[in-house]
Amino acid sequence: MTSDPPTTEQAPGASDEGSRSVEVELKFDADADTPLPDWSGLPGVVTVGEGEVRELDARYLDTAEFALASASFALRRRTGGPDAGWHVKGPRVGDARVELHWPLGEADVVPEGALAVLAEVTTEELTPLARIRNTRTAYDLCDADGGVVAEFADDLVSALDERSGAERSWREWEVELGPAAPADTDARAALFTAAEAAVHAVGGRAAASASKLARALGY
Repeated sequence: MTSDPPTTEQAPGASDEGSRSVEVELKFDADADTPLPDWSGLPGVVTVGEGEVRELDARYLDTAEFALASASFALRRRTGGPDAGWHVKGPRVGDARVELHWPLGEADVVPEGALAVLAEVTTEELTPLARIRNTRTAYDLCDADGGVVAEFADDLVSALDERSGAERSWREWEVELGPAAPADTDARAALFTAAEAAVHAVGGRAAASASKLARALGY
């Protein structure tokens, strides 16, 4: 049974500006039988953690005219995993994308702070756009001190376009920089180059879509 779709009613006590993070990641497509990459060649990576399975369920909203998507924004409410809550994702700049986060709260309503951020793009009514369910197995790629250089996510995704009724499923991989990732640009580039080589070596390939939401909608 699914819960009622979120609305644009303001959630009590959710007026803060939200926590901020910056995603720096690479995305790849993989077939159902593609073996996992060997990460031993990544600069600074000494150990690979045990896979942690996370059941993620995200509901995305937008206006009738796709105002958020047209401005490269996304609004979702996601349960499961360590960052469950409301998320606003801004436009991608290179490999990076700023994400704002608010707690789930007691009601399925958009936090006031999220609405304030999105008011720069639109104040129109927000209605369900897509639902994306994802069985994720996450692996920490760690340095000699145990710091997380990057997280590798093996995702089995099923998506529903709420407006057309189209259903899609696929497997994708994400490599996202962690707290112990190198700070300088050249070192990060070398890490990503090595990650791409590891993925391609087992048959993975560049992602067909820029995001799960885009793919859920057929783009």
